[in-house]
Amino acid sequence: MPPPEVVVETRNLTKVYRDFWGRRKVDALKALDLEIRRGEIFGLLGPNGSGKTTTMKLLLGLLFPTTGQALVFDRDATEVTKNERIGYLPEESYLYRFLNAEETLDFYGRLFNMPRKVRRQRVNELVELVGLAKARKRQLKEYSKGMVRRIGLAQALINDPELILLDEPTSGLDPIGTRQIKDLILRLRGAGKTIILCSHLLADVQDVCDRIGILHQGELKELGRVDTLLTMRDVTEIRATGLPEEVREEIKQVIERHGGEVVSMGNPTTTLEELFLGIIRQSEAHPGRRVRGVLAEQPGGDGAVAAKP
Repeated sequence: MPPPEVVVETRNLTKVYRDFWGRRKVDALKALDLEIRRGEIFGLLGPNGSGKTTTMKLLLGLLFPTTGQALVFDRDATEVTKNERIGYLPEESYLYRFLNAEETLDFYGRLFNMPRKVRRQRVNELVELVGLAKARKRQLKEYSKGMVRRIGLAQALINDPELILLDEPTSGLDPIGTRQIKDLILRLRGAGKTIILCSHLLADVQDVCDRIGILHQGELKELGRVDTLLTMRDVTEIRATGLPEEVREEIKQVIERHGGEVVSMGNPTTTLEELFLGIIRQSEAHPGRRVRGVLAEQPGGDGAVAAKP
């Protein structure tokens, strides 16, 4: 089968902010090269000031690159007409507080010139989808922060976009609401949507993203599939049941000789948080260098055998 369509591509994308006199002030993004394909969830990670928001604004055409190019749907990102196919949830949703959920979504539907019947159907679908059916008539000024995030996400989906940019989508949500939003993101991918996700909650990114890119001081420090990046290849883990305490450290043949059952055998993984912090530490120690191999060895937990291959 042919590879999936490239929805977003950046080529040597660079953004430099200058002061009033045109002097170089901040290198917000440095020579970013990315390809994001249709139907994947891509996580864009990095500390504050690493270039995540700048990247999103460049893709939306809200900023112009200093050098390089960003392409969305094979069109230059500065062509704003392509935004009809994009949904965007900013970190802070700027919504009209005196409107209720239905009125808010209807307003944004009008901006896309959606017919009244289509708007009404879409509004009903979205308030159910984000869990606001019981609060659909309440003014937004009465909403909690988590509820505002939900209506903000519904607003980002009003035009049934092909590409969805989400900046901190679970901010302010309780654990149940967070799980619901993550499930919704996975459903959107199942419907063929392409999603770019920025979040400081690394566990959320680990749960839903197919690939990630880690930015630090405007540079791309790591890029790859989440499962591949988190696999600790210098450690082999054997998980078994039915073993006495004294043989947990023995190799597979010894386990079988003692009557145990090998449940799994492979490479253990670290967490995205540990990967992220390790890359940032390495980046600060060696600025300008692409970070590789930052995972430290970690032993297996109870009931596991961990050894170097």
